[in-house]
Amino acid sequence: MASTLAPPAAGAILAGPPGTGALPAGALTPGAWAGVPVLRALRGLAAALLASFIFFACFAFSETSPYDMVAVPTILLWACLGLRLHRAVVPLAGLLLLYLAAIVAALIPYLDEAVPRTWTIQLAYLVGTCLFFAMLFSDETAARMELALKAYTASCVFSAGLGIVGYLDLLGIEDLFYKYGRASGTFQDPNVFGSFLTLGALYLMHGLLTGRLRRPVLSLAGLLVILAGIFLSFSRGSWGGSAVAVAVMVASVYAGAPALRRRIVGLTLLTAILGVVAILALLSVDHVAQMFEVRASMTQSYDEGETGRFGNQIRGLTMLLGLPMGMGPMHWRLTFGLEPHNSYLGSFANGGWLGGAAFLGLVLTTAFVGFRLMRADSPCRAHAQIVWPALLMFFLQALQIDIEKWRHVYMMLGMVWALEAARLRWLAERGSRTRVC
Repeated sequence: MASTLAPPAAGAILAGPPGTGALPAGALTPGAWAGVPVLRALRGLAAALLASFIFFACFAFSETSPYDMVAVPTILLWACLGLRLHRAVVPLAGLLLLYLAAIVAALIPYLDEAVPRTWTIQLAYLVGTCLFFAMLFSDETAARMELALKAYTASCVFSAGLGIVGYLDLLGIEDLFYKYGRASGTFQDPNVFGSFLTLGALYLMHGLLTGRLRRPVLSLAGLLVILAGIFLSFSRGSWGGSAVAVAVMVASVYAGAPALRRRIVGLTLLTAILGVVAILALLSVDHVAQMFEVRASMTQSYDEGETGRFGNQIRGLTMLLGLPMGMGPMHWRLTFGLEPHNSYLGSFANGGWLGGAAFLGLVLTTAFVGFRLMRADSPCRAHAQIVWPALLMFFLQALQIDIEKWRHVYMMLGMVWALEAARLRWLAERGSRTRVC
């Protein structure tokens, strides 16, 4: 430290970067400020704020949560420390801003209505967080991504534990973590709760399969808690989506690590067996078995009929064909009395044809990037095998639920594109001219 900041001798000339010549006396070499104690403290504070920001994503009791309160100082501090928009992230930024612009244009006739106006402002804020995550994780990707995933997984174990406690009425406070006869953890909606847990499950499962986790027994216990939380959410979308995400992740790890295939098969079977045992133990509780019987059916009463979820979607689709500007933000439910429960239809309803096209474009381009990250042999592959299957699950769930306001979806979206930026930078640094697909 002392030698880094010691003043040069009088008249001394410092060597500059290659090709730039000498630096005048008194100048600091590039990177010298990295050793300043205040800056080290600020970077430590920024890392702590980021971990808190990610962890608080599990608190969704209300529209405003600790996540939102920590967002502003976290983003501002990291912006002061330095964020860059890499070229690889430009398509994400363009599609998000186009989608937001379409929503704002559709809002104009309804500016005097509080609910559509507030909804649009909240969407703009979530778009901002997505771009922040994309820029943040594009640099120092491995370390920052690992910190974020650990914080997110901790929040999953925490929320799942509370959901189990609430569902089984172990502390007499089930109303806080138990809604509609289903575990909800720290969420208002059991469906959001169940889906939120998937990324944490994938992180722990990936670490167990590849042997990257230092405490495998503790990690396995955490995984079982998360899986129990997903099951007790009784969310059909979460059940199916989690199964698809795990299958995609395991298949990718199996294909990319021939030396670990025996381990992967063995641990996958062990986890499946333990999961089945845990589920059977839960089903031994009468009210758990009753709820499972109800929720295991393909459709519910609110899905069926002309005025049910699916009937509304068919009628709404016909209407949207004649509405280039859509219905306006949050106006679907004014027409049908329910949300669209389909984010693809919702994007056309809220933002018109342009908004719907931008949303579809965002999903398709992200899917292309995500699958390429999983196939490409790069340092980014391991994290892509965790994050992209989880985000894919949400894109699939968007067919039967509204995900536009789920904070963690925007985080994962930024992560996937940041991994692509890191992969392309890694290729450039290697001097590779081959196409990695």
